[in-house]
Amino acid sequence: MTSRADLLRLRRLAHAIDGDREASPADVARRMLAVQAQDFAAGSWALGLRTTGSTRSDVLADLDAGRIVRSWPMRGTLHFVPPEDLRWMLGVTTGRMIAGLTARHKQLELDTPDFARARDLITEALAGGGRIGRAELMELWEANGIATAGQRGYHLIYYLAQTGLICWGPTLRTQQALVLLDEWAPHSRDLEPDEAWGEFLLRYLRGHGPATVKDFVWWTKGTVAGAKTARAVLGDAITTLEVDGVEYLLTSELADRAAGLAETRGEREAVQLLPAFDEYLLGYQQRDLVLDDDHFQRIVPGGNGVFQPILVARGRVVGTWRRSAVEIESFAPLTAGQQRAAERAAAAYRRFAD
Repeated sequence: MTSRADLLRLRRLAHAIDGDREASPADVARRMLAVQAQDFAAGSWALGLRTTGSTRSDVLADLDAGRIVRSWPMRGTLHFVPPEDLRWMLGVTTGRMIAGLTARHKQLELDTPDFARARDLITEALAGGGRIGRAELMELWEANGIATAGQRGYHLIYYLAQTGLICWGPTLRTQQALVLLDEWAPHSRDLEPDEAWGEFLLRYLRGHGPATVKDFVWWTKGTVAGAKTARAVLGDAITTLEVDGVEYLLTSELADRAAGLAETRGEREAVQLLPAFDEYLLGYQQRDLVLDDDHFQRIVPGGNGVFQPILVARGRVVGTWRRSAVEIESFAPLTAGQQRAAERAAAAYRRFAD
């Protein structure tokens, strides 16, 4: 049996928002396996805050060097991922994701010849180290008779990324350029299906644990059968704990490390300014451990799926903040120690963004 407070401390240690940080944004991507990045700026801060002091320029440098790539490895959501891991992740998730889009493709009148023609055109344009922005790609396709309006262009890009042809690579203006995955990230880990499931669960737990099987299935948009296979493959590499009658999985490494690591005063008083869509909140199906139902509307105004940046203290969401002026709005008054910690967190974000 473990308390909720202990569980949340373990999560903060796994997320590297308390305890030891990583040296670089690329190291964070390897630790987390996948970091939500549909909001580019928010995803960049999610990487930066988990390091010992990286700036936005450091994140962009890792993207430009191909040490991090951005794609849709699962759930139809953009994530930052390590380049060597993207292909085996797609090997686990692509079949189900593409099958789930059959009806939408029919509505958009996208069929096999459209995807094949789009594939040929972008391959020809990018072969030999080329790169292209989204707007330029739409123009290329339109000029060659492929209509891109009404989300057709988005679904063409998504399909070609999901099937491993392209990914978002080096920075271009305020976003990224598309590149051929085989050229931009030629080295990849080759995992057998069962081994891939095991790696998926292990890496999820290293950066997110403790978490439930349901959390993992939701995060990957995978299957319970796949989760069972993963547990069998991992064996003693993972262990369990129970909170309020619910079983949570975590790595044995984290359990052993935390067992001999006393909580510090700094951890007790720490306040984190986490970005919108941060994995600490969105990396789980069940979020009531960290967010009260009464505050949900303040995090997702109107229930429109757009999450606000969050203020976290002792593992709980206690407010929101704005990136533009780093304005903090807590749900209840902070203690003097928490207020000082929030000011330090705000200063860290300003250093990152400058």
